[in-house]
Parts: sequence; C-alpha cells; structure tokens
Amino acid sequence: MRDRNVREVLAPGSAGEGDGESWLVSYLDVLTLLITLFVLLLSMAGNGLAVTGSRHGGEAARQVSPLAQSSAIAVAGGLGPMATGIQPRHDGLQPRFQGLEIEGVSVDEGARGITLRIDDNLLFASGQADLISGADRVLSRLVELIEEFDGDVSVEGHTDSIPIATARFPSNWELATARAISVLRYLANAGVEEARLRAIGYADTRPLESNSTAEGRAANRRVELLLHQQPR
Repeated sequence: MRDRNVREVLAPGSAGEGDGESWLVSYLDVLTLLITLFVLLLSMAGNGLAVTGSRHGGEAARQVSPLAQSSAIAVAGGLGPMATGIQPRHDGLQPRFQGLEIEGVSVDEGARGITLRIDDNLLFASGQADLISGADRVLSRLVELIEEFDGDVSVEGHTDSIPIATARFPSNWELATARAISVLRYLANAGVEEARLRAIGYADTRPLESNSTAEGRAANRRVELLLHQQPR
C-alpha cells in the first residue's frame, strides 16, 4: 500500500494538472521578451557613445548610431542661440534674427509680443535723452527688422532706481519718456509709419534685475521695442 502511494506521488500528473501550470510557460515567454528588449536597448546605447580619440591619439572613433546622431542634432539646436550676438529666449526667432550681432541688443518673446531690448549706453549719454552719434548704427539695423513685422510698435523707456532731478528731467518718469520719444522720432524719420508707433515711459517700475548692484542697474537702463504681431 505504501509503495503504491509513493508511485502515485512520483508519477507525472494528468492532463488536467498540466493545464493548471500553463500560466508558468506564458510567464517565462514574457520574461524572455523583456530580457531581449533590455539587451537590445543596452546595445543601442553602447553604439551611441562616440569616442573621437584617446588622450594619446591612438584610439579610433567608433561609429555613431542614427539615434545618437539625432540626439546630438537636438542638443546642438538647443545651444544655437548661444552662438550669436543676441540671446533670444525663443528658438523659433533665431533664424530671423541670426544676422543681428549687436552687443547690448537682445531679443525676447513673451505674452505681449516680440521685444528688441537695447542697452541705454548704445543710445544715450548718462542722464540724457538725446541720441548719441553711434545710436544710428544700432537703430538703422533694427528698422529693417521692424519693417518685416505688421502691427503696432511700442517704444518703452526704462531707468534704474537712482533719482534724477534736473530742470529738464524732474524725475525718472520724464527721462524714461523722453528717451522713448527720441527713439520713436528716429523710427518715424527712418520710414516706420507713425500710426504704428507709440512711446511709453516706465521709469524704474519694471526692472529686469535688482537695483542694489551696478550690474543690475545697468541692465535696467534700457529701451525696448515691443513688436505686437508675428512677422509676415
């Protein structure tokens, strides 16, 4: 009797018992597919590492996979704006403004439109609102860009927080507004339709940086040309 019980335990199960373990086979199949996928991903990552040569110049370059090439192109595109004289924050603006390599002029895009930001020392002497002789070289190039846009152009004057009190400019409000008007008159004389132009003085109410440092105050002294519509 005991021998028969042992044989029954050691004997293979019936067809019904085998069906109960069929899930294990499916599980192993899925596990095998996952392992294969991980191996494939690791091999692709390995091919994407490009070595251009060892420190001693004896190691040859490995072939770069198409995946790595596309990633490199994407990274290079993201660094593109850093290679020009202006620093637009929106990559879509870069092709149009790529030739505008003027130190002290930057391009920005926001909810209000596209802004051409000009440092004040390119246009004015300290505490003055008359354009200096070199201002024409800056503004004449900006006029060409403005003519490619439809819509209104706001000329906005900004100052730092240091008070001014002269006969002509009792406060920064007068100085900021007078500077905006000087630039507006230049644009109008250069051919920009007067109906598109308006001058606004913000004084020190919209700083870009803290006025507690000389660098911050220099950044805040500026004239901005706000283009209210996308280019044609």
